[in-house]
Amino acid sequence: MNRTVTLAISDGVAEITLAAPDRLNALAPADIRELAEAYDEAERQRVRALVLRGDGRAFCAGRDISGVDPRTDDVLGYLDGLVQPLLERMSRFPAPTFAAAQGACLGVGLGLLIATDVVYVAESAKIGSPFANLGATLDSGGHALFFERLGAHRTLDLIYTGRLMSGSEAVVAGLFSRSFPDADVLEATRAAAASAAQGATEAFLASKALVASLRDERIGLWDSMAAETRVQAALCDTDDYREGFAAFQQKRRPVFTGGRGEARS
Repeated sequence: MNRTVTLAISDGVAEITLAAPDRLNALAPADIRELAEAYDEAERQRVRALVLRGDGRAFCAGRDISGVDPRTDDVLGYLDGLVQPLLERMSRFPAPTFAAAQGACLGVGLGLLIATDVVYVAESAKIGSPFANLGATLDSGGHALFFERLGAHRTLDLIYTGRLMSGSEAVVAGLFSRSFPDADVLEATRAAAASAAQGATEAFLASKALVASLRDERIGLWDSMAAETRVQAALCDTDDYREGFAAFQQKRRPVFTGGRGEARS
């Protein structure tokens, strides 16, 4: 049976591919389950970085609605029962995660990017709310992303008009990390993931958790600073912390092992 999602692991980096280019990698319920299984397997393999990508001319055009009857559509079962748990699971993945996105990044596809740590987009990427002609609304976290980065007026402009931002425009607006020519985005993403996989994994995960608390709990400057201090003290007990200091003092390049030891809370 053909799978919509594939997983490959090499040198501590997992690469998860949405492999249904004939339908722009749109995701049906079974595909969401496959994607969750791929993340579970990558975690079991204890990878130190992960890349998410889509085959063909689109990253992910969203939900596969080709066979959906709107009169019997189980929206809650799909979005609340499958999509949100997947996105939350992706955001908690215990290693740095990266996405390479080209073409359509819409609906659930946009949500996949929101749930990824670092997003590199191709200049051809199309990002926005395509639901104006469907009688539906933006989902998968899109309202929160757009409002926080763009403000109320620009968010509602995108929603009301259905206008799609290019990858370059989305990066300038602060939505994602960096933009690249289409031919370069995947290799740039792979290179960043490979570099992260050689880094101090526990320190990266500490920063990931701190950023998540700023985003989700809206903690202030001093609470954030106190949390940083507690994390730094815990990292002192890790091999990578000791190696980093030793390498600096000995004027050599550090060799991190990404140990999952005392600093993991």
